[in-house]
Amino acid sequence: MAERPQIAILGAGIFVRNTYIPRLAEISDLFTLKAIWSRSEESAKGAVEIARKFFPEVECKWGEAGLDEIIQDASVIGVAVVLAGQTQVDMSLRLLKAGKHVLQEKPAAASISEVENALSSYNSFSATLPSRPIWAIAENYRFEPAFVESKKLMAEIGDMMNVQIIIEGSMNSSNPYFSSSWRRDFTGGFVLEMGVHFIAGLRMMLGCEITLVSTNTSHIDTTLPPPDIISSTIQLENGCSGVFVMVVSSRSPKVLWRVVGLKGTIQVERGNKKGVHGYSVTLFTAGGQSNSWFYPFSGVTEELKTFLSDISRATLKKDHSYQAEPRLSYLEGARDVAVLAAMLESGKRQGAPVQLKRF
Repeated sequence: MAERPQIAILGAGIFVRNTYIPRLAEISDLFTLKAIWSRSEESAKGAVEIARKFFPEVECKWGEAGLDEIIQDASVIGVAVVLAGQTQVDMSLRLLKAGKHVLQEKPAAASISEVENALSSYNSFSATLPSRPIWAIAENYRFEPAFVESKKLMAEIGDMMNVQIIIEGSMNSSNPYFSSSWRRDFTGGFVLEMGVHFIAGLRMMLGCEITLVSTNTSHIDTTLPPPDIISSTIQLENGCSGVFVMVVSSRSPKVLWRVVGLKGTIQVERGNKKGVHGYSVTLFTAGGQSNSWFYPFSGVTEELKTFLSDISRATLKKDHSYQAEPRLSYLEGARDVAVLAAMLESGKRQGAPVQLKRF
């Protein structure tokens, strides 16, 4: 039986404390958490204190010296990079170059140019390593059961006719991420940081790429970084068109994907069933019938399990032959960024059509 992989976490912020540690605790039999690192000693110790309730042996690392210790530790084969969006790509490349497998939190990059430079660097140094390290992006929506099942149902609705995505993303002063400085300083603000989830879910369902967008953007709520509204028409490679509307507001989140086909319609909507948050999936058929299913959120956990499985199998292979789960690939995350980057660029040009960059 394969030895349990040892991993480290870089980052000790809100998402590590509130999501990563609890979700990893649910699957603690699959791996060993070797260390948690942060730039400051205080932050690292705060996260480690929480983690030791589940992982009593986890080590606390901080600063450049602590980072070097993780990089030099051959027993650590995988690292979750959960840092400010502006620094994640450089940190991921540093770890990958050292031969570590990386699960980087979304977004994949801050811009198209960063994606291009990152891929060029990764492909270049990977060719010189004994085995190609896995670079995965954590967006979790490709692992949400609602989208996995919706993708299977697409065959039921016949030829695709139209796509509609309506998002009200909740962000107000009671949200722990409201004051997050890196998200506020990010190009595209919360629209890009949150929006990659919704684009990931859409692309997962459709199995078809967006090729062209025409977008209007607005900035109404001055407590939020611009833009806070994005309204876009989209063109798919299969000739189908649709709309993508996202409003960052202070209200409870409302999220709807709707794909209309010749023989029926699939609708995915965020909801709550008996106190459990998740997504409801409804299939409407041409005959007026409908069936609905509810799937609780579990994408983060499924994504982590997949990454752990991938790095274990890749380590056993010890060459370039292992093919990691494509839903986790950096390329998929980069393609999600490309959609939103094109929308934001179109918004700057007062709605001029923008062709998507292909990776």
